[in-house]
Amino acid sequence: MEVFEITKQNGRDCPFHGTQPDKIYIEINSESDIMSARQEAREVSKTLGFSMFNQSRIITLISELARNIFKYAGKGYIVIEIIKNQNGCLGLKIQAIDCGPGIMDVNQALRQGYSTSGSLGAGLPAVKRMADEFSIQTGKGKGTCVNITKWLN
Repeated sequence: MEVFEITKQNGRDCPFHGTQPDKIYIEINSESDIMSARQEAREVSKTLGFSMFNQSRIITLISELARNIFKYAGKGYIVIEIIKNQNGCLGLKIQAIDCGPGIMDVNQALRQGYSTSGSLGAGLPAVKRMADEFSIQTGKGKGTCVNITKWLN
């Protein structure tokens, strides 16, 4: 995968050592940070040439992931990276990283309607459905990292 350079960061302390100009790091620890993440998603997806429909999907994906960070872990990061596969197709790789309590049962958390907080339980299952690629790493007390990719078709 080839990585394109993006020289934007939100100006806050970042847990990653050194600068990585090929990625956008957005700290999530407030409602306004969720809005910032949505705005970054809008700008990057529009610049890459995603359709309005897929721009909306990308904004929704990032919004759901950022909201989960804020709601369940209190703070974390959204990382947005422009990538290119071996066939030359551009895409966005999005990571949601937190150091929260982790997800106890990933299979259950991915079931439509399951929630530990009284919500509709639609967020994470929707993220999985809307993403072209999806993976999740988590463990009790170890935090969570959700990786998704959305390809420009």
